[in-house]
Amino acid sequence: MASELPPRRHAAGARGRREQVAVAAARLLSERGDGDFAGARRKAAQRLGIEDPRDLPDQDEIEAALRQHQRLFRGERQPNALRSLREAALEAMRFFALFEPRLVGSVLDGTADAGAAVCLQLHSDDSAALQRFLVERRIPIDERSRRVALASGAVIEAPEYRFSADGVEFLLTVLPLSAQRTAPRDGLDGKPRPRANGSELQRLLTEVSSFD
Repeated sequence: MASELPPRRHAAGARGRREQVAVAAARLLSERGDGDFAGARRKAAQRLGIEDPRDLPDQDEIEAALRQHQRLFRGERQPNALRSLREAALEAMRFFALFEPRLVGSVLDGTADAGAAVCLQLHSDDSAALQRFLVERRIPIDERSRRVALASGAVIEAPEYRFSADGVEFLLTVLPLSAQRTAPRDGLDGKPRPRANGSELQRLLTEVSSFD
């Protein structure tokens, strides 16, 4: 019987460390509002000095910790903030209609609060088309790129543009036209994350309003 105790203690310790990382990552996500689960988990683990992959939570665990964090610290403000962000997202999607926008991330899944960024995936085979669109309209942008795994298995460096309008942060990722139909593999589990087009977001806003 004594020989069974170390594995059990390790399992309990691993669960505790996973919870620690999940809570710390959730706090970072709430502060940064960018929906970068992988980055938040990596930074949380570094701060806690945790390196063993067995001690790292998956995306579902971090999402659960994020929702708990918001219940504790955001209270009744979070639903109002979420609705405002979804309305801002819908307006932006109409503005960027030429690029077949899709809403992703915390504003869609309901974990966003007032500090969250509205994350949109836009589509064009001309990777510089969105940049020209923004420059022509004199919208100040912060440009960068990120690695995105497409459904086909290809990994690309996708342009990203961040800007602020009316107090809301927007993060735009430009994907090829072929990514319209099938969402790229995203998040910690490598699975496609939920997306919504303008009509679907409008329907979501209407459905939520009917319960207010």
